[in-house]
Amino acid sequence: LIKKNAGLFTLLFILGLISGTFAWEILERILQIAGVGLDLGVGPIGFDLDVLAVYLTVNPGSLLGAGSGIFLFFRL
Repeated sequence: LIKKNAGLFTLLFILGLISGTFAWEILERILQIAGVGLDLGVGPIGFDLDVLAVYLTVNPGSLLGAGSGIFLFFRL
């Protein structure tokens, strides 16, 4: 990891984090429809500037997605 490729690392990390969060949320909703109650998420983490509010619910999918982004970065 050097200054030259730090932008790519950040991009892959954030994309992996967001996609993992959404994938886990979809999995939880499918399991809920099937009758299995599963809620492993942590409360929303983010910031609110009165004009712009950004929150992300952290769950195991977030960690798996972020790890996948890091793995992909080192494989490139």
